[in-house]
Amino acid sequence: MATVLNFSLLTDFDVSLFVTGKHFRIYEKLGSHLLTVDGVSGTYFAVWAPTAQGVCVMGSFNNWHRSSHALSPRWDSSGIWEGFVPGVGHGSVYKYSITTAKGLVVDRSDLYARRCETPPLTASVVWEGGNYAWRDDAWLATRLERSSKPQPFNVYEVHLGSWRRHSDDSKRSYSYRELADTLVPYVRDLGFTHVELMPMMEHPYEPSWGYQLTGFYAPTSRFGTPEDFKFLVDAFHEAGIGVILDWVPSHFPTDAHGLGEYDGSRLYEHEDPRQGYHPDWKSLIFNYGRPEVRSFLISNAMFWADHFHADGLRVDAVASMLYLDYSRKEGEWLPNMYGGKENLEAISLLREFNTALHASFPDVVTIDEESTAWFGVSKPVHEGGLGFDQKWMMGWMHDTLRYFARESLYRQYHQDEVSFSIIYAFSERFMLPFSHDEVVHGKGSLLGKMPGDEWQRFANLRLMLGYMFTHPGTRLLFMGCEFGQYREWAFEGSLDWNLLDFPLHLGVQSLVRDLNDLTKKYPALYHHAFSHEGFEWIALNDRKNAVITYLRKGGA
Repeated sequence: MATVLNFSLLTDFDVSLFVTGKHFRIYEKLGSHLLTVDGVSGTYFAVWAPTAQGVCVMGSFNNWHRSSHALSPRWDSSGIWEGFVPGVGHGSVYKYSITTAKGLVVDRSDLYARRCETPPLTASVVWEGGNYAWRDDAWLATRLERSSKPQPFNVYEVHLGSWRRHSDDSKRSYSYRELADTLVPYVRDLGFTHVELMPMMEHPYEPSWGYQLTGFYAPTSRFGTPEDFKFLVDAFHEAGIGVILDWVPSHFPTDAHGLGEYDGSRLYEHEDPRQGYHPDWKSLIFNYGRPEVRSFLISNAMFWADHFHADGLRVDAVASMLYLDYSRKEGEWLPNMYGGKENLEAISLLREFNTALHASFPDVVTIDEESTAWFGVSKPVHEGGLGFDQKWMMGWMHDTLRYFARESLYRQYHQDEVSFSIIYAFSERFMLPFSHDEVVHGKGSLLGKMPGDEWQRFANLRLMLGYMFTHPGTRLLFMGCEFGQYREWAFEGSLDWNLLDFPLHLGVQSLVRDLNDLTKKYPALYHHAFSHEGFEWIALNDRKNAVITYLRKGGA
């Protein structure tokens, strides 16, 4: 048996917080950490595997021997196994070899690893990233100073792997550092205030677009190292652009190296598939009532704000978290303790996540993607809300796309589709989204939804974008929509940048630039973005001409 020193980073207080669901920086203690112990350099490993019979570390340092480096269980019944392995250094590749309660041996990646191998490889990497020299002190200071004041908020949503690709035979995606040289100046030139990155945490399956995570604490290695991703965030900040990350606490995939049945038991997911299996995505649902899982998830949100200076988190698929019967038929779900369909444990988690994150980072924005009429999504927790800063206005999006897809002759009969949103526009702090979900799976591009000949389609698109940018709320526009991409989005390729050689496409891009500038120049377009004080109808009943007229108003 190789040498594994009995050493712990965890204090009794750490363990007490973790097992009660209150340790919101547990990533500082679990996972792999480079240390020097009694003058010897190596790596400390700690993993939560409460039903395991044994846990060993195997990797490049021991020729992947499954049992030579055994960790020890803590004495406190926390279920944490730990140990210090001398000589294991930065860049070492490893997995945990776990002997389950049934005697089976399974290989798992480290769920707290800061770096993962590039897919399709699945091991974890010992990584010390504390030496990155951030350059965004001025940005962070300004972010905090402006966080309590009205400000323009226009978001460009990006899938990093398909925004632009190299034109050589490899068609490879741009790296984080190449994106710093190309994507950052592009977003700055168009005038967007923020960029939203579709999940860039490590994920094994590219067609999931990043929404099926296995490496919750690791930027995907497809585009470079964690430091390279920090460089990209830094470049955005130096350009005056905030960075919002898609965050996915709603589900996780069943890949053998990931979270599912991690120690041989249903550790992170529910035992009963009526609670723990997602029928839409064929994935597993977190057990939000388990304290250690709550520590894992809330710590993860903290991690991206803390270590990667994220300016916001957009929380994916919140409706699937809130409702026990989401996408389930009668008899396929279990009611809560009161007989209702609300997921009380998920509600509690979301409130605690928002409370904890805002307590540590009051200037980091949380955005809810939620498609139902759940009350108080963007109201403070102390007022009975979920505590998000903003909520996607899905009703506005559906109504708007439906209206603009109609031939102009018939719009007089459907005027309510563009006026109805004002009735509830101030019930939440709404963001207006034209996201990736609206330009995939046969839905066509925004331009492709427009009726008429080519001139009419472009005119309709420009009109719809003008309506979007002057409607109350904040705004999100998916990449390619800003220049009238013809075909719908395909993750395995690049946007069609050659379209900018044509005046109509270039004209849409110029309009988006002008609209972004307009919303920055005129406080009326952002000062009361979430309040009826900033909006007044002039006319909304000119159905024959399909005309609506309204004022946006600023001032204190």
